[in-house]
Formats: sequence, C-alpha cells, structure tokens
Amino acid sequence: MTQTDRYLTISATAFAVVAIAHVVRALEQWSIVIGPWQVPIALSWIAAVAAAGLSGWAFSLLFTRQR
Repeated sequence: MTQTDRYLTISATAFAVVAIAHVVRALEQWSIVIGPWQVPIALSWIAAVAAAGLSGWAFSLLFTRQR
C-alpha cells in the first residue's frame, strides 16, 4: 500500500464517519447551538450529502488506482 493509498483510505473513512454522524444527528433531532444561533437540521442533511460525496470520491479514486 502506497502513501497515496493510505491517504485515500483515511480520507474516505473520515468523511464516511462525518457523513454518518450528520445523518444520525438529523434523524435523532439533536440540537446544536453555537452562541445564539441554533444550527438547522437541514444543514446536517446538506453536510451529510457533501461528506458522503467526498467519501465516495476518495473510495472511487482508491479502487481505480488498484486496478
């Protein structure tokens, strides 16, 4: 496994964990308050899609490199 493969594996896994955390937050309706501002649940859905996309992209780069 090269350094690039390790980087892609770690990045893809980290983004997948973040995506899962955002989905759980949205489904469980956990509130996040930053100062006087309450973060909307919809923002977690958007962040989950973005993180899942980045994770999928990193995994696809990893799998195409190994061919």
